[in-house]
Amino acid sequence: MILLDRAVHLDADADEHPQAALDLAAHQVDLVLESVGADRADVNAVGLGIPAPVTLDGRIGSPTLLPAWADLVPQEELASRLDSLPVRVDNDANLGALAEHAWGAGRACADLVYVKLATGIRADIVVDGRLYRGSAGTAGELGHVTLDARGPLCRCGNRGCVELTAGGRALLSQARVSHPGLKDLDELVALAVRGDPGCRRLLSDAGRHLGIALGGMLNLINPDRIVVGGFAYAPSLLLEPIQHGLAETAMSAAVGAVDVVTADLGARASALGAVALALGVDRR
Repeated sequence: MILLDRAVHLDADADEHPQAALDLAAHQVDLVLESVGADRADVNAVGLGIPAPVTLDGRIGSPTLLPAWADLVPQEELASRLDSLPVRVDNDANLGALAEHAWGAGRACADLVYVKLATGIRADIVVDGRLYRGSAGTAGELGHVTLDARGPLCRCGNRGCVELTAGGRALLSQARVSHPGLKDLDELVALAVRGDPGCRRLLSDAGRHLGIALGGMLNLINPDRIVVGGFAYAPSLLLEPIQHGLAETAMSAAVGAVDVVTADLGARASALGAVALALGVDRR
């Protein structure tokens, strides 16, 4: 049973100020506890999601993606702010995959891929009911799969990554050419749903590029289901292009066997996954 759900929207530059972000996270924990008449002594564990790869020892797995966090161990930093309460940390998309597998669109599905579309792009893998993290803990970086080895330079240091054509930064940058006042991805999707031709085309192209990248994954692991979360609540605009991209790059038997569906848990997926992590649903 969820006693309280509280969200705070951060500024875009929060990634550049980890100490302030961690201070806010600790403050939110205390506010939530106060609201339900509890205190830190009542807490068994705290779950923390980070928007970057997290290694098995709890460090940032790709410092170029969150350079201000590169020298931090987020688990230790948050624990020090919470009187050394147990803190368990993982990539936020990994947490979304945990939640969707336990309580959402991935229920009763042994093998699935959970795709989170936001500023960046992740594709987290559940195999035989267990989240697959890889040897270093950084598996799932779909956004940094190369589509064009001669393409533009990505923030990760490689060229032609999926994120450059389907990630939130790229989509907003392109959409603002014709909509300079566009605030965020939610507004972009809303315009597309209302029929704006440029925004619809951007989402359609993004879906096809995602499908092309996912096709290789489909050939390798042959999952039962692909669950698409993040800004993918416009299925007619995004899911069909993903399926077209899959058909271009994956074997027909694998394409025919996989269901491509939208996530059930929406923006709460990562938070619920952090609860699952804190409860020990998936031990690292």
